[in-house]
Amino acid sequence: MAQSIKTVGVVGTGVIGASWTGLFLAHGLNVLVSDPAPGAEENLDAHLKSIWPVLERLGLSPGASLENYKFVGKSLKGHYHRVDFVQENAPERIDLKTNLIGEIDAETRPGLSVHRSVQKNPGRVLIEYPFNPPHLMPLVEIVPHPGTDPTIVQAALDFYTAMGKCSVLVKQELPGFVANRLQAAVGNEAYSLVKRGVLSAEDLDACMTTSLGPRWAFTGPFMSNVMGGGGGRDGFKHLLGHLGPAAKAWTDDMNAHVYVYNEENLEALDKSVQKMLDDVDAQQVEAQRDDLLINFVEREEGSFSSGLDSSIQRYFTSTLISKNGARWVIIQHIYRWFQGRLRSDMPRVL
Repeated sequence: MAQSIKTVGVVGTGVIGASWTGLFLAHGLNVLVSDPAPGAEENLDAHLKSIWPVLERLGLSPGASLENYKFVGKSLKGHYHRVDFVQENAPERIDLKTNLIGEIDAETRPGLSVHRSVQKNPGRVLIEYPFNPPHLMPLVEIVPHPGTDPTIVQAALDFYTAMGKCSVLVKQELPGFVANRLQAAVGNEAYSLVKRGVLSAEDLDACMTTSLGPRWAFTGPFMSNVMGGGGGRDGFKHLLGHLGPAAKAWTDDMNAHVYVYNEENLEALDKSVQKMLDDVDAQQVEAQRDDLLINFVEREEGSFSSGLDSSIQRYFTSTLISKNGARWVIIQHIYRWFQGRLRSDMPRVL
């Protein structure tokens, strides 16, 4: 199905909708866009022009052009027959979603994939949940409901993979889905530690960016545990069996000091954050982060695997290239990342 999709309809042009539009254009697709918000057309034009240099740097497909989209107005009504795929990105309001998905469902031709919620033809509808911004971050979580047609699920996986995404099938719909829950788990403990006075916000960030961040960018928690347990097939079980008692004690302490979301705790956290910002230009940090992130995901045909042992090559190829279609320059850019971290002119919080 991915090959048959030539024109995508994008409903909603906020940060995520605009980012999707840029990604689709970069892959040579035609895009019809709608949004009822005042100034949406102008904002979309400005956003696409701002991210296009990044997309050019990552690599454009043949025929890719900013000229291949058209803003058609407040709605795609009258244009749904022209699209092969609908990406809906409206605000998270149930009444709005219900009406909008009903419109999309009624106007699109049978068999078309509609990506968001459920209406009278639920078999062709599912949720895709990107990690923001979609034009840069590879992950997209594909979340069908029990009634979604399996062929639609596979078509979605294939399409997003063709767009260079890491398409992950989430088999149960959960609040926050997967990546957000992982982020929340780490974030909650970070907030707890800073609120308790264990360390500052700046030092907490340094703990993450100089340890778990780069490690998990390579392998993720499960493969990291395999290697931590000796690297063999029994590595995972060995590590968890060995660290289990200690990890339980850590978890018990964490559960006893769960961060509570209230104004008083927020003020306490923000004091540490403000102190961190006294000597840091947040916009400079953002620009440097984005540049390093682009380096990390830059697509350079064949370059990442040079010099790697064949068994390592197979692991990274199967998990990072064949799976998501992106060509990751892992070793080179992680190395550059550490070089940058050690430069004295770069903020420590990067």
